[in-house]
Amino acid sequence: MAYEFKLPDIGEGVHEGEIAKWHVKPGDTVKEDQPMVEVMTDKVTVEITAPVAGTVGEILAKEGQVVKVGSVIIRINTTDAIPEKVLVPTASATTAVAERPQPRSKVLAAPAVRKMAHEMDIDLSRISGSGPGGRIRKPDLSLPTAGEKRVAYRGMRKRIGDHLVHAKQTAPHFTYVEEADLTHLVQLKADLEPVAQQKNIKLTYLPFIMKAVIDGLRQFPQLNSSLDETAQEIVLKYDYNIGVAMATAEGLIVPVIHQAQHKSLFEIAGEISQLSEKARQNKLTLPELQGGTFTLTSIGSIGGIFSAPIINYPEVAIMGIQKIEKRPVVRNDQIVIREMTYFSISCDHRVVDGSEAALFMKAVIKALEHPARLLVA
Repeated sequence: MAYEFKLPDIGEGVHEGEIAKWHVKPGDTVKEDQPMVEVMTDKVTVEITAPVAGTVGEILAKEGQVVKVGSVIIRINTTDAIPEKVLVPTASATTAVAERPQPRSKVLAAPAVRKMAHEMDIDLSRISGSGPGGRIRKPDLSLPTAGEKRVAYRGMRKRIGDHLVHAKQTAPHFTYVEEADLTHLVQLKADLEPVAQQKNIKLTYLPFIMKAVIDGLRQFPQLNSSLDETAQEIVLKYDYNIGVAMATAEGLIVPVIHQAQHKSLFEIAGEISQLSEKARQNKLTLPELQGGTFTLTSIGSIGGIFSAPIINYPEVAIMGIQKIEKRPVVRNDQIVIREMTYFSISCDHRVVDGSEAALFMKAVIKALEHPARLLVA
């Protein structure tokens, strides 16, 4: 009999998923619980295994196609009785899957040409062949007729884009920028680095900033909230789950330090390092990417004077961290060299007033300019 497998309910309010990669093809023999397909949701890629043993009859959803929960995506021919069990997908350790444009079946090209096009990441369906009947030859791959390189806008990149568009269109943004003198913080970090090394922890400025942010959020709880538009209520959060934006090959993702208010400086530093390594290896899990209440995004290692980041909706605020550099400033009518930087904060103006954002930033900066007490906060 033919077993029709429907895209299961992945949970977390997900109603659809994108077929990221098939591990089987029509005619393949599959075993029960054999990896069958990877489905990408808003946050992570879920690996779904074969529910029954048999032979793949028909694949009904192509890679890159977005399908609704409950839609039939594959038929498996089996002679065994179909077990009555709940089909639960297992969360993959990946957050994205490599994307390759799928050439059209009508493209005329020899296998060697197809291999060359694959290695050059060229979509053959966009090439005009110079051979008989429009057949594509190797020289065609480097001719000006190729014109440009196009990469499919799908997968994690599209998910990130859709989320940002929704955030920007839903929440009226405003951005506030403030300058900070971090001379004492730079010295404190240098003093603590030998201790961190003994603990095998990489110490950056982020744990200090996170500690100061939590202190500021305690004073201005509106910034640690979300807006329930259905109930028309502002939801103030008791936990401080601080997201840290991280760049990966697939795009920007935001793993979360949960209940950061209960963690020491070194505990936060260690967790940031672990999440960063998992992000590089595409091994973040769904819980590590959910539940954020406030986000930090840093481009200080790249440069720039200040930024206007987009809110990680449904959060209502995100703080941008810029590079720290020595600059001449006036202190007591004297020009001195200090370690200076800029911080920016973007807020949802429906929930946060400009004055409130400014006072929050001043509280954060005050804590960072006198950082010793962050060690016991």
